[in-house]
Amino acid sequence: MNMSRLLFTIVLFLGLGGALFSQEKTLEITPERKRAIDSLALEKVRDLSRYITLVGNKSTPFSEAQRVIDRAVELFSDDAQIGVSSLNRREIRYFTVRRYFDHLMALNYDQVTVEWYNIQYVSDLELQPDGRYVGVITIFQKFTGKTNEGLKYEDTTKKDITIYVEKKQTQIGGRLVDYWDVWLGDVRVAHTSK
Repeated sequence: MNMSRLLFTIVLFLGLGGALFSQEKTLEITPERKRAIDSLALEKVRDLSRYITLVGNKSTPFSEAQRVIDRAVELFSDDAQIGVSSLNRREIRYFTVRRYFDHLMALNYDQVTVEWYNIQYVSDLELQPDGRYVGVITIFQKFTGKTNEGLKYEDTTKKDITIYVEKKQTQIGGRLVDYWDVWLGDVRVAHTSK
């Protein structure tokens, strides 16, 4: 009886191991799919850049800014934070996405310009134990704040944006269809300069 139980355990282990191995193989991303994922990730980063510009613009109506903030929050994973730095202080402060945008709207400048440039991938997507892929996109941000009295603050910040790629399923016409989705994670400050 112990021998049959041992044989059953070995067969079960091999079966589960094979199932896990084949499941892991289905998580591989083909080169064509990788290009589509890269494109989607960069599109979401560009959307975020536009949202920051709109909310930072003091002429954007409050109701429109709130709508844009809601759209920006949808780009991120639930616990994501955005880093804020300044040449006037050494500390980097991190805010939840919504709080970051609230902070941006409340800045004491009459005119705020936020430009993102040199947006690029700096890492390949790496498979994580939870089945998601993780990568990093680097951007450079030029921030300019001006008051009507002529006060001007300007800095350039290199930021690293974590991206998460996860295989999902949706039902279309009664069939389950797999697709890959991308979320933005933390936006970390790498370096701030004049």
